[in-house]
Amino acid sequence: MIRLLAAGAVLAAAGAVVAFVLLLRAPGPPRPTPVTVTLEEGERFADVAEDLRRQGVLRHPLALVVWARLTRQDRAVHWGEYWITTPLSPLELLARLTGPPDPVHQLTVAEGLTVRQVVQLLAASGFGAEESFLCLLEDPTFLASEDLPPAGAEGYLFPDTYQFPLATPQERILRTMVHRFREIFGPSLARRAGAQGLTEEQAVTLASLVEEETARPEERRLVAAVFLNRLHRGMPLQSDPTVLYGRADASRTITRADLARPTPYNTYTISGLPPTPIANPGKDALEAALDPAPVDYLYFVARGDGSHEFSTTLAAHHAAVVRYQRAHHQRPERSP
Repeated sequence: MIRLLAAGAVLAAAGAVVAFVLLLRAPGPPRPTPVTVTLEEGERFADVAEDLRRQGVLRHPLALVVWARLTRQDRAVHWGEYWITTPLSPLELLARLTGPPDPVHQLTVAEGLTVRQVVQLLAASGFGAEESFLCLLEDPTFLASEDLPPAGAEGYLFPDTYQFPLATPQERILRTMVHRFREIFGPSLARRAGAQGLTEEQAVTLASLVEEETARPEERRLVAAVFLNRLHRGMPLQSDPTVLYGRADASRTITRADLARPTPYNTYTISGLPPTPIANPGKDALEAALDPAPVDYLYFVARGDGSHEFSTTLAAHHAAVVRYQRAHHQRPERSP
Protein backbone atom coordinates (compact mmCIF):
# COMPACT_ATOMS: atom_id res chain seq x y z
CA MET A 1 0.00 0.00 0.00
CA ILE A 2 2.79 2.39 0.91
CA ARG A 3 4.54 1.55 -2.34
CA LEU A 4 1.36 2.30 -4.29
CA LEU A 5 1.01 5.67 -2.54
CA ALA A 6 4.63 6.50 -3.22
CA ALA A 7 4.28 5.52 -6.86
CA GLY A 8 1.15 7.64 -7.12
CA ALA A 9 2.95 10.59 -5.61
CA VAL A 10 5.82 10.16 -8.06
CA LEU A 11 3.40 9.97 -11.00
CA ALA A 12 1.55 13.05 -9.76
CA ALA A 13 4.80 14.94 -9.39
CA ALA A 14 5.91 13.87 -12.83
CA GLY A 15 2.57 14.93 -14.26
CA ALA A 16 2.87 18.31 -12.59
CA VAL A 17 6.35 18.76 -14.04
CA VAL A 18 5.13 17.82 -17.50
CA ALA A 19 2.18 20.21 -17.20
CA PHE A 20 4.53 22.95 -16.00
CA VAL A 21 6.88 22.40 -18.95
CA LEU A 22 3.96 22.38 -21.38
CA LEU A 23 2.74 25.70 -19.95
CA LEU A 24 6.19 27.18 -20.45
CA ARG A 25 6.35 25.99 -24.05
CA ALA A 26 2.76 26.76 -25.06
CA PRO A 27 2.39 29.58 -27.61
CA GLY A 28 1.18 32.87 -26.24
CA PRO A 29 -2.18 34.46 -26.99
CA PRO A 30 -2.86 35.39 -30.64
CA ARG A 31 -1.64 38.89 -31.46
CA PRO A 32 -4.12 40.82 -33.65
CA THR A 33 -1.76 43.78 -33.60
CA PRO A 34 1.84 44.28 -32.42
CA VAL A 35 2.34 45.63 -28.92
CA THR A 36 5.11 47.62 -27.26
CA VAL A 37 6.08 46.23 -23.85
CA THR A 38 7.84 48.65 -21.51
CA LEU A 39 9.93 47.44 -18.58
CA GLU A 40 10.74 50.09 -16.01
CA GLU A 41 14.08 50.13 -14.23
CA GLY A 42 13.81 48.41 -10.83
CA GLU A 43 10.37 46.90 -11.57
CA ARG A 44 9.62 43.58 -9.79
CA PHE A 45 9.50 40.65 -12.19
CA ALA A 46 6.14 39.52 -10.76
CA ASP A 47 4.76 42.95 -11.71
CA VAL A 48 6.33 42.63 -15.16
CA ALA A 49 4.60 39.28 -15.68
CA GLU A 50 1.24 40.70 -14.58
CA ASP A 51 1.66 43.65 -16.97
CA LEU A 52 2.36 41.19 -19.77
CA ARG A 53 -0.85 39.34 -18.94
CA ARG A 54 -2.86 42.58 -18.95
CA GLN A 55 -1.45 43.49 -22.34
CA GLY A 56 -2.47 40.14 -23.79
CA VAL A 57 1.07 38.85 -24.27
CA LEU A 58 1.13 36.16 -21.55
CA ARG A 59 -1.53 33.66 -20.43
CA HIS A 60 0.05 32.23 -17.25
CA PRO A 61 2.19 34.77 -15.39
CA LEU A 62 2.73 32.53 -12.35
CA ALA A 63 4.46 29.81 -14.37
CA LEU A 64 6.81 32.40 -15.90
CA VAL A 65 7.59 33.95 -12.50
CA VAL A 66 8.36 30.57 -10.93
CA TRP A 67 10.63 29.49 -13.79
CA ALA A 68 12.44 32.83 -13.90
CA ARG A 69 13.12 32.61 -10.16
CA LEU A 70 14.25 28.99 -10.30
CA THR A 71 16.69 29.81 -13.09
CA ARG A 72 17.58 33.25 -11.66
CA GLN A 73 16.68 34.84 -14.99
CA ASP A 74 14.38 37.29 -13.22
CA ARG A 75 17.59 39.16 -12.36
CA ALA A 76 18.76 39.26 -15.97
CA VAL A 77 15.78 41.12 -17.44
CA HIS A 78 16.73 44.41 -19.13
CA TRP A 79 14.64 47.55 -18.72
CA GLY A 80 13.55 49.27 -21.89
CA GLU A 81 10.98 48.74 -24.65
CA TYR A 82 10.29 45.53 -26.58
CA TRP A 83 8.24 45.28 -29.74
CA ILE A 84 6.19 42.02 -29.67
CA THR A 85 4.80 41.14 -33.08
CA THR A 86 4.04 37.38 -32.82
CA PRO A 87 2.70 35.05 -30.11
CA LEU A 88 5.56 33.94 -27.85
CA SER A 89 5.65 31.10 -25.35
CA PRO A 90 6.66 32.04 -21.78
CA LEU A 91 10.15 30.64 -22.44
CA GLU A 92 10.46 32.61 -25.69
CA LEU A 93 9.14 35.72 -23.96
CA LEU A 94 11.68 35.33 -21.13
CA ALA A 95 14.47 34.95 -23.69
CA ARG A 96 13.24 38.12 -25.38
CA LEU A 97 13.19 40.11 -22.11
CA THR A 98 16.64 38.97 -21.04
CA GLY A 99 18.03 40.06 -24.40
CA PRO A 100 18.71 43.64 -25.47
CA PRO A 101 15.66 45.92 -25.78
CA ASP A 102 14.70 47.35 -29.12
CA PRO A 103 16.82 50.36 -30.14
CA VAL A 104 15.19 53.71 -29.49
CA HIS A 105 15.29 56.76 -31.72
CA GLN A 106 15.62 60.25 -30.31
CA LEU A 107 13.04 62.84 -31.27
CA THR A 108 13.38 66.51 -30.32
CA VAL A 109 10.23 68.61 -30.55
CA ALA A 110 11.12 72.30 -30.45
CA GLU A 111 9.09 74.93 -28.63
CA GLY A 112 6.53 76.81 -30.68
CA LEU A 113 5.67 74.15 -33.25
CA THR A 114 2.02 73.73 -34.18
CA VAL A 115 0.31 70.35 -34.00
CA ARG A 116 0.57 70.00 -37.77
CA GLN A 117 4.31 70.75 -37.65
CA VAL A 118 4.79 68.18 -34.88
CA VAL A 119 2.95 65.59 -36.98
CA GLN A 120 5.13 66.42 -39.98
CA LEU A 121 8.22 65.98 -37.78
CA LEU A 122 6.98 62.61 -36.50
CA ALA A 123 6.31 61.39 -40.03
CA ALA A 124 9.67 62.64 -41.32
CA SER A 125 11.39 60.84 -38.41
CA GLY A 126 9.88 57.51 -39.45
CA PHE A 127 7.22 57.07 -36.77
CA GLY A 128 4.28 56.71 -39.16
CA ALA A 129 2.16 58.49 -41.71
CA GLU A 130 0.86 61.99 -41.06
CA GLU A 131 -2.68 60.77 -41.74
CA SER A 132 -2.46 58.23 -38.90
CA PHE A 133 -1.48 60.88 -36.37
CA LEU A 134 -4.06 63.38 -37.64
CA CYS A 135 -6.85 60.79 -37.46
CA LEU A 136 -6.05 60.25 -33.78
CA LEU A 137 -5.81 63.96 -33.07
CA GLU A 138 -9.22 64.52 -34.67
CA ASP A 139 -10.84 61.58 -32.85
CA PRO A 140 -13.20 62.87 -30.09
CA THR A 141 -12.73 59.61 -28.16
CA PHE A 142 -8.95 60.02 -28.07
CA LEU A 143 -9.20 63.69 -27.08
CA ALA A 144 -11.68 62.90 -24.29
CA SER A 145 -9.54 60.02 -23.00
CA GLU A 146 -6.69 62.48 -22.43
CA ASP A 147 -8.97 65.23 -21.09
CA LEU A 148 -8.08 67.45 -24.04
CA PRO A 149 -10.36 70.20 -25.38
CA PRO A 150 -12.82 69.07 -28.08
CA ALA A 151 -11.17 71.59 -30.43
CA GLY A 152 -7.98 69.52 -30.48
CA ALA A 153 -4.53 68.98 -28.98
CA GLU A 154 -2.95 72.26 -30.06
CA GLY A 155 -0.83 73.44 -27.14
CA TYR A 156 -0.68 70.05 -25.41
CA LEU A 157 1.98 68.15 -27.40
CA PHE A 158 4.76 69.18 -25.08
CA PRO A 159 8.09 70.27 -26.60
CA ASP A 160 10.82 68.00 -25.29
CA THR A 161 13.33 65.33 -26.31
CA TYR A 162 11.77 61.87 -26.46
CA GLN A 163 13.06 58.39 -27.18
CA PHE A 164 10.85 55.83 -28.94
CA PRO A 165 11.43 52.63 -30.91
CA LEU A 166 10.48 53.29 -34.52
CA ALA A 167 7.66 50.75 -34.24
CA THR A 168 6.00 52.55 -31.32
CA PRO A 169 2.26 52.93 -32.00
CA GLN A 170 1.25 56.47 -32.95
CA GLU A 171 -1.26 56.61 -30.12
CA ARG A 172 1.43 55.81 -27.56
CA ILE A 173 3.67 58.59 -28.91
CA LEU A 174 0.91 61.20 -28.70
CA ARG A 175 -0.16 60.08 -25.24
CA THR A 176 3.44 60.30 -24.02
CA MET A 177 3.67 63.91 -25.22
CA VAL A 178 0.36 64.86 -23.59
CA HIS A 179 1.39 63.15 -20.35
CA ARG A 180 4.62 65.14 -20.39
CA PHE A 181 2.52 68.30 -20.62
CA ARG A 182 0.51 67.15 -17.59
CA GLU A 183 3.73 66.61 -15.65
CA ILE A 184 4.83 70.19 -16.34
CA PHE A 185 1.43 71.85 -15.98
CA GLY A 186 0.85 70.38 -12.53
CA PRO A 187 -1.06 71.66 -9.50
CA SER A 188 1.33 74.59 -9.00
CA LEU A 189 0.75 76.08 -12.46
CA ALA A 190 -2.96 75.29 -12.23
CA ARG A 191 -3.18 77.34 -9.02
CA ARG A 192 -1.27 80.21 -10.64
CA ALA A 193 -3.62 80.11 -13.63
CA GLY A 194 -6.59 80.38 -11.29
CA ALA A 195 -4.96 83.33 -9.54
CA GLN A 196 -4.77 85.10 -12.92
CA GLY A 197 -8.42 84.28 -13.60
CA LEU A 198 -7.49 81.83 -16.36
CA THR A 199 -8.60 78.31 -17.10
CA GLU A 200 -5.97 75.75 -18.08
CA GLU A 201 -6.82 76.16 -21.76
CA GLN A 202 -6.66 79.95 -21.52
CA ALA A 203 -3.30 79.73 -19.75
CA VAL A 204 -1.90 77.46 -22.47
CA THR A 205 -3.27 79.79 -25.14
CA LEU A 206 -1.64 82.81 -23.50
CA ALA A 207 1.63 80.88 -23.19
CA SER A 208 1.50 80.03 -26.89
CA LEU A 209 1.30 83.75 -27.71
CA VAL A 210 4.26 84.44 -25.45
CA GLU A 211 6.19 81.59 -27.11
CA GLU A 212 5.51 82.97 -30.57
CA GLU A 213 6.14 86.63 -29.77
CA THR A 214 9.65 86.43 -28.37
CA ALA A 215 12.56 84.01 -28.25
CA ARG A 216 14.36 86.04 -25.59
CA PRO A 217 14.04 84.58 -22.06
CA GLU A 218 14.28 88.01 -20.41
CA GLU A 219 11.28 89.27 -22.41
CA ARG A 220 8.78 86.46 -21.82
CA ARG A 221 7.36 87.82 -18.56
CA LEU A 222 7.18 91.32 -20.06
CA VAL A 223 5.22 90.06 -23.08
CA ALA A 224 2.91 88.11 -20.77
CA ALA A 225 2.35 91.27 -18.73
CA VAL A 226 1.40 93.26 -21.84
CA PHE A 227 -1.19 90.69 -22.91
CA LEU A 228 -2.66 90.30 -19.42
CA ASN A 229 -2.80 94.08 -18.94
CA ARG A 230 -4.65 94.42 -22.24
CA LEU A 231 -7.03 91.59 -21.36
CA HIS A 232 -7.87 93.22 -18.03
CA ARG A 233 -8.61 96.51 -19.81
CA GLY A 234 -10.67 94.90 -22.56
CA MET A 235 -8.16 95.91 -25.24
CA PRO A 236 -7.58 93.71 -28.29
CA LEU A 237 -4.33 91.78 -28.02
CA GLN A 238 -3.19 92.66 -31.59
CA SER A 239 -0.69 89.82 -31.75
CA ASP A 240 0.76 89.25 -35.23
CA PRO A 241 1.33 85.49 -34.80
CA THR A 242 -2.43 85.02 -34.40
CA VAL A 243 -2.87 86.55 -37.88
CA LEU A 244 -0.43 84.01 -39.30
CA TYR A 245 -1.96 80.99 -37.56
CA GLY A 246 -3.65 78.58 -39.92
CA ARG A 247 -2.17 80.05 -43.09
CA ALA A 248 -1.92 77.55 -45.91
CA ASP A 249 1.36 79.02 -47.15
CA ALA A 250 4.60 79.50 -45.25
CA SER A 251 4.77 83.25 -45.82
CA ARG A 252 5.42 85.35 -42.72
CA THR A 253 4.56 88.64 -44.40
CA ILE A 254 1.58 90.48 -42.92
CA THR A 255 -0.30 93.17 -44.85
CA ARG A 256 -2.84 95.71 -43.66
CA ALA A 257 -5.49 93.59 -45.36
CA ASP A 258 -4.37 90.61 -43.25
CA LEU A 259 -4.74 92.63 -40.07
CA ALA A 260 -8.29 93.61 -41.00
CA ARG A 261 -9.37 90.17 -42.20
CA PRO A 262 -11.85 88.64 -39.71
CA THR A 263 -10.82 85.13 -38.67
CA PRO A 264 -11.46 83.27 -35.39
CA TYR A 265 -7.79 83.76 -34.47
CA ASN A 266 -7.04 87.30 -35.63
CA THR A 267 -6.61 89.24 -32.38
CA TYR A 268 -6.77 92.48 -34.33
CA THR A 269 -10.44 91.76 -35.09
CA ILE A 270 -11.54 89.63 -32.11
CA SER A 271 -11.57 90.48 -28.43
CA GLY A 272 -9.76 88.42 -25.85
CA LEU A 273 -7.67 85.32 -26.43
CA PRO A 274 -7.88 83.15 -29.55
CA PRO A 275 -10.23 80.16 -29.24
CA THR A 276 -7.31 77.71 -28.90
CA PRO A 277 -3.54 77.87 -28.50
CA ILE A 278 -1.65 78.76 -31.69
CA ALA A 279 1.40 76.59 -30.94
CA ASN A 280 2.80 74.18 -28.37
CA PRO A 281 4.54 76.31 -25.71
CA GLY A 282 7.47 75.11 -23.68
CA LYS A 283 7.94 75.18 -19.92
CA ASP A 284 9.49 78.66 -19.83
CA ALA A 285 6.61 80.22 -21.78
CA LEU A 286 4.03 78.48 -19.57
CA GLU A 287 5.72 79.75 -16.42
CA ALA A 288 6.12 83.27 -17.82
CA ALA A 289 2.45 83.44 -18.81
CA LEU A 290 1.45 82.69 -15.22
CA ASP A 291 4.12 84.86 -13.60
CA PRO A 292 3.97 88.13 -15.57
CA ALA A 293 6.36 90.95 -14.80
CA PRO A 294 4.90 93.58 -12.42
CA VAL A 295 4.78 96.34 -15.06
CA ASP A 296 2.09 98.56 -16.61
CA TYR A 297 3.22 98.07 -20.22
CA LEU A 298 0.47 97.89 -22.85
CA TYR A 299 2.55 97.92 -26.04
CA PHE A 300 5.74 96.52 -27.52
CA VAL A 301 7.45 96.87 -30.88
CA ALA A 302 10.20 94.83 -32.52
CA ARG A 303 13.56 96.57 -32.68
CA GLY A 304 14.68 94.40 -35.59
CA ASP A 305 17.37 92.50 -33.69
CA GLY A 306 15.04 90.01 -31.99
CA SER A 307 14.37 92.23 -29.01
CA HIS A 308 11.44 94.56 -28.30
CA GLU A 309 10.83 97.98 -26.83
CA PHE A 310 7.98 98.14 -24.33
CA SER A 311 5.76 101.19 -23.68
CA THR A 312 3.02 102.18 -21.28
CA THR A 313 1.34 104.89 -23.37
CA LEU A 314 0.15 104.95 -26.96
CA ALA A 315 2.18 108.09 -27.65
CA ALA A 316 5.41 106.45 -26.50
CA HIS A 317 4.56 103.37 -28.54
CA HIS A 318 3.90 105.40 -31.69
CA ALA A 319 7.24 107.15 -31.23
CA ALA A 320 8.99 103.80 -30.92
CA VAL A 321 7.22 102.46 -34.02
CA VAL A 322 8.29 105.47 -36.08
CA ARG A 323 11.84 105.21 -34.78
CA TYR A 324 12.25 101.55 -35.74
CA GLN A 325 10.41 101.94 -39.02
CA ARG A 326 12.88 104.62 -40.01
CA ALA A 327 15.78 102.49 -38.85
CA HIS A 328 14.72 99.40 -40.77
CA HIS A 329 12.52 100.83 -43.56
CA GLN A 330 9.85 98.21 -42.94
CA ARG A 331 6.84 97.59 -40.81
CA PRO A 332 7.83 95.93 -37.53
CA GLU A 333 6.64 92.35 -37.35
CA ARG A 334 5.15 92.56 -33.88
CA SER A 335 3.74 95.73 -32.42
CA PRO A 336 0.63 95.32 -30.27
